This record gives sequence, structure tokens and C-alpha cells, in this order.
Amino acid sequence: MQIFVGLGNPGAKYANNRHNIGFMALDRIAEDHGFAPWRSKFQGKVSEGRLGSEKVILIKPETFMNLSGQSVGEAMRFYKATPDDITVFHDELDLAPGKCRVKQGGGHAGHNGLRSIHQHIGETYARVRIGIGHPGRKEAVAGYVLHDFSKADEVWIDDLLRGISDGAKDLASGDSGRFMNAVALRVVPPRPSKPAPKAAKPAEPATPEPDTRSPMQRLMDKFS
Repeated sequence: MQIFVGLGNPGAKYANNRHNIGFMALDRIAEDHGFAPWRSKFQGKVSEGRLGSEKVILIKPETFMNLSGQSVGEAMRFYKATPDDITVFHDELDLAPGKCRVKQGGGHAGHNGLRSIHQHIGETYARVRIGIGHPGRKEAVAGYVLHDFSKADEVWIDDLLRGISDGAKDLASGDSGRFMNAVALRVVPPRPSKPAPKAAKPAEPATPEPDTRSPMQRLMDKFS
């Protein structure tokens, strides 16, 4: 069994914030793969379903970002899971918008949701880092992540979330390489192959110029 955790803040006020892209990823997975309706449990919203042969629990903590670890820790203890069974989907400032990376373990890089999870279950869980870009200045980060995505972002967000959903079965089975391939096919679709160039037509033989010599001149030229 796998537990997929999406990070964000609850409520309509935050629904389209950059900080909530983890929630958005889980919503797309649940919708595309026929998961059960969301219900309240573990201080969050929970949905159950299957991805391939794996039973998967989806969790969106409703404790607000800074306390996400409370919900994750409670769910992990209930299901007798380990940190190796948990994958957290979260926004990543250090990746360009539309980029996505899988990481196993490591630090929290100042992300308050990850910091809270570290406190409750340690740091060895997996993460799906979803790039939202950086505002350029450290003091602008708080306002940036708590601001809605722009209209211009909608195309790459939709492609990226579809790719994450396409690869969710591979992620649940532990094949992060195939998961990343599925994401890449949505974000950077292969170019259509160019048609083979048409074969050049063979050159037509040149038409000889008409012989304007007189019969006498032709005879003289023959024996000259």
C-alpha cells in the first residue's frame, strides 16, 4: 500500500494558489483513476483507490501547511505504514514552472509543509517536486506562493497535472523513471516525424539545337 500526500492550504481562498499545486495533483489523480469520494479523516481529506496493482491512499491535510505533518503522521500510524510508503507532492521554488522531479529523502529546503512532516515522520519519504519558479527575491517568496497562478500558467499546469496522473501507476509501483517519462510526454510532446523528401525528377535530356547548315556545308564539314 502507498500513501500519496498532497500539500496545500484548505478553503476556497487558497484553492488556486501556487502553494496548493500538491492538492491539485491529487485531485487530478483521484478524478482520472476513479478513486472514492473524498471524506474527512486524519485531520484532512482522504480518498482510496488503486493504481495498477497497488492500493493507494490519497491525503490532503487540512491543518494548514505549517502543520501538515500532524495529518501525515496520524495516517501513517493508522495504516501501520513506514516513511518508505509515503510520497509527498509539493510546490518547488527551485524548479522552473512546469518542471517536475522525484526525490527520495533529503532536507526540507525551508518548505514549511515538508519541515512539519520531517518533525513527525523523519526525512526518508519520497517527494514529487513540482516546479513553480522563484520570484527572484527571498522577501517576496511568501506573497508569491500564496498568490494564484496567472491565466498564462493554465496551459502548462494542465499539461503537467495530466502527465503526473498518467504516470501515477508507475510511481505507485516504484518506477520513478517511467513516471518521469509520462510527465515528459505531456509537457514536451514528441515532434511529429517529417515526411521523407520527394525524390527529384530525373532531368529531361536536352533538346539538340537545329542544324542550320546547308547540305554542301555539312558535306564539307564531314571531310574537313
